[in-house]
Amino acid sequence: MSPPVSGGSSPDSSADAEAVRALIGREPHAGFRVSVRCPFGAPAVIENAPRDAEGHPFPTREWLTCRALATAVSRLEADGGVRMLEQDPDLAQALAGAHARHQAVHEGHRVAGAGDPDHVKCLHAQLAFALSEGGNPVGDWIIARSGAGWPATCCVERTA
Repeated sequence: MSPPVSGGSSPDSSADAEAVRALIGREPHAGFRVSVRCPFGAPAVIENAPRDAEGHPFPTREWLTCRALATAVSRLEADGGVRMLEQDPDLAQALAGAHARHQAVHEGHRVAGAGDPDHVKCLHAQLAFALSEGGNPVGDWIIARSGAGWPATCCVERTA
């Protein structure tokens, strides 16, 4: 079952900025807005600004901040999930479409995780992008194979 997608927030609200810092373990490198919240209201996916403070294309537009989802996806990647996704003929068209949409938000730059039609570099970025879009077959595939789901307690609370 896909995690629910809920609305975003204004960029860099202080509570969201604090939660994101706790979840990713550092200061974010670009401005962001929360595009998906977990059932506890914490940032689960953030949408980074397309360029960092120095004007360079930021490499990851959508970032999976929910630790529970990220851990499940990491296990899938370690088990060869990237290769499995690339070789799944049933997802070739959906993957090409996701790459094209992701590349478009980066003004044509090939960036980490998506946008390269020949390779999948990061299932985390693919899932974050799918959740931010409201879902797509690639995200559904990742959730089904990773067993990703919401934890019993909020990831932000577990970082405190």
